[in-house]
Amino acid sequence: MLLRTDLAHAHPPTPVIVAASEQRPKFPKDEAGFLSELRRRTDDYFAKTGKSERDCWQMYLKTAVILAWLASSYALLVFAAPTVWLAAPLSISLALAISAVGFSVQHDGSHHAYSRYDWVNRLAALSLDLIGASSYLWRWKHVVFHHTYPNVAGQDADIDVGVVARLAPQQRRRWAHRWQHVYLWFLYALTASVWHLFGDFKDVIAGSIRNHKIPRPKGWELVTFIVGKFVSISLLLGIPMLVHSWWVVLIFYVAVTAVLGVVLTVVFQLAHCVEEAEFPQPTAGGRMEDAWAIHQVQTTVDFSRKNRVLCWLLGGLNFQVVHHLFPNVCHVHYPALSRVVDETCHEFGVRYSAHRSFLAGVASHFRWLRRLGRPEPEIA
Repeated sequence: MLLRTDLAHAHPPTPVIVAASEQRPKFPKDEAGFLSELRRRTDDYFAKTGKSERDCWQMYLKTAVILAWLASSYALLVFAAPTVWLAAPLSISLALAISAVGFSVQHDGSHHAYSRYDWVNRLAALSLDLIGASSYLWRWKHVVFHHTYPNVAGQDADIDVGVVARLAPQQRRRWAHRWQHVYLWFLYALTASVWHLFGDFKDVIAGSIRNHKIPRPKGWELVTFIVGKFVSISLLLGIPMLVHSWWVVLIFYVAVTAVLGVVLTVVFQLAHCVEEAEFPQPTAGGRMEDAWAIHQVQTTVDFSRKNRVLCWLLGGLNFQVVHHLFPNVCHVHYPALSRVVDETCHEFGVRYSAHRSFLAGVASHFRWLRRLGRPEPEIA
């Protein structure tokens, strides 16, 4: 199923704050009126249903369930798993619980989609520091750079992984990329541990994320970063070593973070690094061809939209098109809003891209990696 849209609800992308020497592409105005009509229809949806865009009881209940799942998995694994046969499934459970915190709680909080109150959003966003990453750096890397310029090489930090892989056709191909569709799946397993123990520290010290200069955290932001790292390392390594041998702890740390890394990376890759997504570039004058909302749809792909269990576990991120267009709306509304988007796109003749299943998205990602790794890939 393939469609493509251009829309964005209520709020434009977060302004990008960069050094004066850095030039960012500009998006043209939406002259077609599609965005205005989509906003009208989504506002009408909330008016007719009486539902709130944020502060949804379903989200508060879901948060309680996820945090209980996280705490129980952790406690059972660290203090009540006498054999590897019990520890192994508990490790998987803990990894999935951590990913659920990231997909649902912190993600909505970082986009101010959790609540109308800033302090509640901030508290939800801080859950990322609890599970090992930095909410400060995430805000820059994901909310600012990625959501403003998805799939724009040189601007979107999420598709820039250096020499490790070629994710966009504009990036330089290296000889090792011939096998990236094979080896990247193993490297995905290292993502979470590298992020936790090295990547965030490197970015803070360098004051940059890839080629993007960012202000180093100061004051409470720096305190939050340091305390977050101390707490997460203590929870994942320190406390377990008080109970178990250090080598046992390291084995299960690798196991948990490997599952976590694969889950997190694959879910986000299926939204943008697939065959159906586009990778537009600005003109020589620094202008993007399409309006911001159209760009969001052309560079984003949904998957498995009818799977309610997957939607719950992934915080609605199988509806990535809706998320990129409605980033400030709680994800519990994504399934309903996708129907509004779908209908509007059909009427305006705009294509909305979606894979029918999770496995279809994985297969498309695999083919995209293989395609870009070839010496002369045919890029549509």
